[in-house]
Amino acid sequence: MPARLADRVLTRSSVEAELEVKAHSQNEMKKTLSWWDLIWFGMGTVIGAGIFVLTGREAVGPSVVISYAVSGLSALLSVFCYTEFAVEIPVAGGSFAYLRVELGDFMAFIAAGNILLEYIIGGAAVARAWTSYFATLCSRMPSDFRITVHQLSEGYNELDPIAVGIIAIVSVIVVLSTKGSSRLNYVATIVHIIVILFIIICGLIKADTTNYTPFMPFGPRGIFAASAVLFFAYVGFDAVSTMAEETKNPAKDIPIGLVGSMVITTTIYCLMAVTLCLMQPYQTIDPDAPFSRAFEAVGWGWAQYIVAAGALKGMTSVLLVSAVGQARYLTHIARTHMMPPWFAKVDTKTGTPVNATIVMLAATAVIAFFTDLGILSNLLSISTLIIFMLVSVALLVRRYYVSGETTVENRNKLIVFLLLIIGSSIAIAAYWGTSESGWIAYCVLAPIWFLSTLELWIFVPQARIPKLWGIPLVPWLPSTSIAINIFLLGSIDKKSFIRFAI
Repeated sequence: MPARLADRVLTRSSVEAELEVKAHSQNEMKKTLSWWDLIWFGMGTVIGAGIFVLTGREAVGPSVVISYAVSGLSALLSVFCYTEFAVEIPVAGGSFAYLRVELGDFMAFIAAGNILLEYIIGGAAVARAWTSYFATLCSRMPSDFRITVHQLSEGYNELDPIAVGIIAIVSVIVVLSTKGSSRLNYVATIVHIIVILFIIICGLIKADTTNYTPFMPFGPRGIFAASAVLFFAYVGFDAVSTMAEETKNPAKDIPIGLVGSMVITTTIYCLMAVTLCLMQPYQTIDPDAPFSRAFEAVGWGWAQYIVAAGALKGMTSVLLVSAVGQARYLTHIARTHMMPPWFAKVDTKTGTPVNATIVMLAATAVIAFFTDLGILSNLLSISTLIIFMLVSVALLVRRYYVSGETTVENRNKLIVFLLLIIGSSIAIAAYWGTSESGWIAYCVLAPIWFLSTLELWIFVPQARIPKLWGIPLVPWLPSTSIAINIFLLGSIDKKSFIRFAI
C-alpha cells in the first residue's frame, strides 16, 4: 500500500494518456464549436452575477474601476496560460488535465476538489443573484422571494426555491445538446450586450461628476480587497477551455475565443463600473441589485425593468455555460478513475455527459437553496485564484522540464527558482494582509521575485517549444500571473479562508 500510494502521488500523466482516456466515455463528444461560439460562450459565462451584483457589494468608491482592471489583468494572464494548454491538450478536463500532466496525480487530485467546489459555488452564487434581479423585475425588493428561517445561522437562513428552479431548467437544456446550448447562449448574450450598452449610454446621460469625489475613499488596500472578491466576476472563462474536445480547430479557435472574450469583458466591466459610480454616490448603491436600483434612484424607474431583464438573461447564460463546463470537468476526472467511471459516460443520442451534468447541478441547487451570496463569492475567489496560480506554475514546468530530456542540473535550478517565485509571492501577500503601513519587506521580497524570474529566463533553457500556439514572454508572463493571483489571495478575509479549509 505505501508503494502504491507513493506511486499515485508522484506519477505524472502524459498528453497521449489524457487523449486516450476519452475512450472511457464510450462515445465521443461532437466537434461542433468554432471560435465564434467560444467568444460568445466566454462572454456568456463571464458577464453575469459578478458585474451585476458584486459591484454593489464591493463599491469601494469610484476606484472600483481600478479593482476591476486589476482583476481583469490577473484573469487575462491566466487566460494566456489556459490557452496554450487547451491548444496542446484538447480534452474536456481543462485545468485538471493540465495539472495531471505537468504537476502529477496528487496535485491534480487536490485541484479536482478545488475545481468542483469552484463550479458548485459559482453556479449557486449566480442562481441566488438571479432571484434578486427577478424580484426587481417584479417590482419587489431583491430579497422578497426568499424564505427566512430564523432558526438557521445567519448567512444560511434565507432559503431560495427560485434559484433551485432556474438550475433545474438549465440542467435540462445542457443535457439535451451542447450546440443547442451554444445557440441559446448566443441569442441571450446578444440581448445582454444590447442591455449593457443601454446601461452605459443612458447611465452616462444621468451622470453627476460630483459622485466621483472622493475617488479612493478606502485607499489602495480597499482597491485590492475589492479586487480579490471581484475576481468572481471573471470566473468562468476556464469553462471554455473544457470545450477544446468539441472544437473544430483548437489551434485557431481557442486563442481567438479565450483571449478575445476576456479583452471584451474587461472593457465592458470597467465602463459599467464607471457608469454606476457616476450615477450614484457609492454609499447609496444597492448591494443586491445595484444597476436596476440606480436607475430608480435617478428618476428613471422604467429603466430598471430593462436592466433587470438584461441581467437575468446574462446570468442565465452564465449558468448555462458553467453547467456545460462543470460537467466536462467531472467527466474527465471520472475518466481517470479519481471519481467513479459512471460519471464519465457520454450519452449516445445527445453526445453529452448526462450523469455528470445532473449530479453537479443537483449539488449546485442544494448550496444555492441555503447559502448567502457574500459567503459564496469569497469562497469562489479563493478556490479560483489557487487553481489559476497552479496552472501558471504548471505552464512553467511544461516549458522548462521534459522527463528524460532535461538535465538534473537544469531540473534542480527550475525547482529552486519556482520555489523562490512562489515563496516571495506568498510572503508579499502575507505582509500585505498583516501589515497596515510597513514597506521595508516589499523592498526585500519584490527583488527576490524579480531576480528569480530573471535567473530562470537566463540560466534555464526551455525544454519544450509549443507545436501550435504558445504564450509570449515566458517566464515573465506566467511568473507575473503567479504573483498577482497569490497577492489577491492575501486580500481576502480570514473567515473565508477558514470556510475554504473546511
